[in-house]
Amino acid sequence: METEAIKDLAIALTIAIGAIAPAISIGKIGSKGLEAMGRNPEAASKIQTGMILSIAFVEAIAIYCLVVAIILKFV
Repeated sequence: METEAIKDLAIALTIAIGAIAPAISIGKIGSKGLEAMGRNPEAASKIQTGMILSIAFVEAIAIYCLVVAIILKFV
């Protein structure tokens, strides 16, 4: 296999895994957060704050993968 082909495959896998894993995690966070709010509506504001913070951290992982893929593309 050519070096360029291996590099393109690495970039594609970085983007694919970097998009799929956070998407699954955000879906799970949202699902469990809404379930918790349904069980205890009085704590909805605390649960929502934790959900938003968790989603921000998970989304940061996707951004890191994007940065790595861009670095691989142009180096």
